Amino acid sequence: MNPADAMPFSKLMGVQVTAASAQAVEGTITVREDLCTAGSIMHGGAIMAFADALGAVGAVACLPEGAKGTTTIESKTNFLGAAPVGSTVKGRSVPLKTGRRMSVWQTTIATADGKPVAVVIQTHLVL
Repeated sequence: MNPADAMPFSKLMGVQVTAASAQAVEGTITVREDLCTAGSIMHGGAIMAFADALGAVGAVACLPEGAKGTTTIESKTNFLGAAPVGSTVKGRSVPLKTGRRMSVWQTTIATADGKPVAVVIQTHLVL
């Protein structure tokens, strides 16, 4: 099962998680026209939502025993390049810190040929 399918918005966007563990999460998304802004490039909000989905899968994977879930409480994005409609974008999320009350994840997003699109750092609160 694709872990992103548990998140309705991520499923709607077409996020595909290809690897998931407490050490790293990887995934892809195809840039569709409805995920784009002017110029047929991936919208910044879609980029951020893709990164949030990958980080959330990782945050859930490292929840401490007894935790009920997680929620994103902060996210910061550096946009580095464009992803054109029709292309596949890849993301890799790794933990910078995990603990009893929160975890911090860094997601690197690039085009399939390795050109950087964004770097996202997000903080997840343990519920």
